[in-house]
Amino acid sequence: MLPDMPSDTTFNLLAKALQRLQENFATLPPPPPQTPESIEKMAAVLDAAAARMADNFPYFHPLYAGQMLKPPHPVARAAYSMAMWLNPNNHALDGGRASSQMEIEAVREIAKMFGWQTHLGHLTSGGTFANLEALWVAGQLAPNKRILASEQAHYTHARISNVLKLGFAEVAADCHGRMDMEALETELKKGDVGTVVVTLGTTGCGSVDPLDQVLQLKEKYGFRIHVDAAYGGYFRLIAEALDLPARRAFEAIRGADSIVVDPHKHGLQPYGCGCILFRDPAVGHFYKHDSPYTYFTSEDLHLGEISLECSRAGASAVALWTTQQLLPLVAGGDFAAGLSQSRTAASRLHDFIAQDRRFVPPFRPELDIVVWTLKAVACEESGQKAQAVFHRAAQLDLHLALVKVPTTFFPKGTWPDCDATNDAMVTCLRSVLMKPEHLAWIETICQKLDQAAEKSD
Repeated sequence: MLPDMPSDTTFNLLAKALQRLQENFATLPPPPPQTPESIEKMAAVLDAAAARMADNFPYFHPLYAGQMLKPPHPVARAAYSMAMWLNPNNHALDGGRASSQMEIEAVREIAKMFGWQTHLGHLTSGGTFANLEALWVAGQLAPNKRILASEQAHYTHARISNVLKLGFAEVAADCHGRMDMEALETELKKGDVGTVVVTLGTTGCGSVDPLDQVLQLKEKYGFRIHVDAAYGGYFRLIAEALDLPARRAFEAIRGADSIVVDPHKHGLQPYGCGCILFRDPAVGHFYKHDSPYTYFTSEDLHLGEISLECSRAGASAVALWTTQQLLPLVAGGDFAAGLSQSRTAASRLHDFIAQDRRFVPPFRPELDIVVWTLKAVACEESGQKAQAVFHRAAQLDLHLALVKVPTTFFPKGTWPDCDATNDAMVTCLRSVLMKPEHLAWIETICQKLDQAAEKSD
């Protein structure tokens, strides 16, 4: 069953919110009513759309434990839908007056989560565009300087650097998937680095780059630090519960120059909702531009004046603001408790895998992403077995993902006949346990994984 489908819950809440919204505009003459024929046609095409949507995995269900897909909170769904009756545009204030203010307030709360009292920031269509804005500003501040990121960082950084005509280089990762500090310093010694991208939660393994150590190198070499926390940023709220390396990295995040986080990942929001933050509000002058018809309606700040995107969904801001009113971004709160549940679920799945003679994990999960493969003499055989388990698990309604990682992530001797170099890759199973409900289902997940592995031998 889909989540929150009973008509007496989310639908009723939405109906009440829409009634309240309609009352605000009660003085306007009503629009022409829909004809019975038009209603019948809409019902038919909606039914067809619902039928087409059956060709999907059950992303909303705890047995979907594959990619980074998490259902929005019911209040986010309702708030987004309610706002869509007006369809505000958060580019200029006259296109989204209320939703623009709600965006400013919601983004302010995210900045406070990272320890920033002053900032410049806004929502974006997603993490890719948020990272583009961060590297665009980096290029404005340090033209002709290179961008560095871990080889385990998201591929978008290399692609964005290419779009912006900025030099880019990958830095080797250590055996835990984190940026290697010796390799980073080797690049810094060349003297042409403008920005280092630090990933707090890689999309492959969930590894956390040692931001605290990168900050120390910044004192010596002088460069900007951009933190890509699109996936892992919200774990700042439970930093004390993380293992020491990740805890130190998240506790150091306030020292970054820019931060990206995606509310449409752990923030319980619909796609697409990203967020870019700059510690120094003065970078806003890089965005300055003139519009002959957009900004004259108010002397207050228009969000389009600090964003590369023009039209942006005001409904995203309304949904985020509403969710954060219900679930404040504070340590020890209900929102943080959900992150703790995801983290605990990942730890328990890892423990099950580590104790099973058929599996081999590379390392303990730092956040809520678990990676492992199947034991075999050769890494190619491990990959083949992993793919077999992947397909068999899906038949049992357990949906996992596949990922290729360097063999250097695994203990020496895992594959006696395999060259353990950064060039050697092995196909692994990957599980993203980002739904708090995964914790209650972890026993079932382990049972189904056991069945899938047994029948794939």
